[in-house]
Amino acid sequence: MSQATLIDGKAIAASVRAEITARAACLLAETGRQPGLAVVLVGEDPASQVYVRNKDKAAAACGFHSVKHSLPADTSETDLLALVETLNADDTIHGILVQLPLPRHIDESKVLRLIRPEKDVDGFHPVNVGLLSIGDRESALVPCTPAGSLVLLKRTLGPSLAGLDAVVIGRSNIVGKPMAQLLLSESCTVTVAHSRTKDLVEVVRRADIVVAAVGRPEMVRGDWIKPGATVIDVGINRVPDPSRGADATRLVGDVAFAEAAVHAGAITPVPGGVGPMTIAMLMANTLTAARRLLNVPAEPDLF
Repeated sequence: MSQATLIDGKAIAASVRAEITARAACLLAETGRQPGLAVVLVGEDPASQVYVRNKDKAAAACGFHSVKHSLPADTSETDLLALVETLNADDTIHGILVQLPLPRHIDESKVLRLIRPEKDVDGFHPVNVGLLSIGDRESALVPCTPAGSLVLLKRTLGPSLAGLDAVVIGRSNIVGKPMAQLLLSESCTVTVAHSRTKDLVEVVRRADIVVAAVGRPEMVRGDWIKPGATVIDVGINRVPDPSRGADATRLVGDVAFAEAAVHAGAITPVPGGVGPMTIAMLMANTLTAARRLLNVPAEPDLF
């Protein structure tokens, strides 16, 4: 059997960011305003610090006005809510992102719901969730990881996904559910599966598109994949790697990559697949939010 085509998320993300940079320059020329992104980090979680640093770098590279608020772990919920209110009122800020997870003493739901839906570049506010669920992508801000996954699919399979059988493994509010909504809006036939789905293997085997977002390392085996299917692996799991030393680890996805690559037509690697697209789509959402808030007509959709 031939090996699957590797879907290069780094290269596709770079092309998306280049387009966003060009569009941001046009916005600046039209309005004298840069897209403005505020990222709020509470505490010192190492992974969150890396993510925030990468988002900050990407925003600067795209020509955005970028602001980072780093708060101590013992910041009160009241103080964090007050900061969000300040950013809501700041007309130089078009996108607000509060990095998750938050410390346990802070109600994440309360914080996310306080962000103005028009500035909710994570796409987690109930208003944006509702708009996506009724198919109104023109008004919604779409969660970044599903949006990036859809871009990868379209760059791989072409602009029309209509009629394809898609299975999304995972039902989270962050990836699984919005991914299903996006695929429905593309006229796919969509099944949302999960760890408790009966005959999960057979459900996956019929799919032309498999999006794995279940959070279990290498759960999806190669012989689950229909020959020629396109596999988008959203999972990112750190597992022991004894071959590199006693305490060494490596990153793997939710799909057993080497096995699946024998069956699939195209597949994303981990790392280097969906991950870079998430940050690229955060930049896209910030640009979209800026154009809407500045009453500048929207440009053609990136996806």
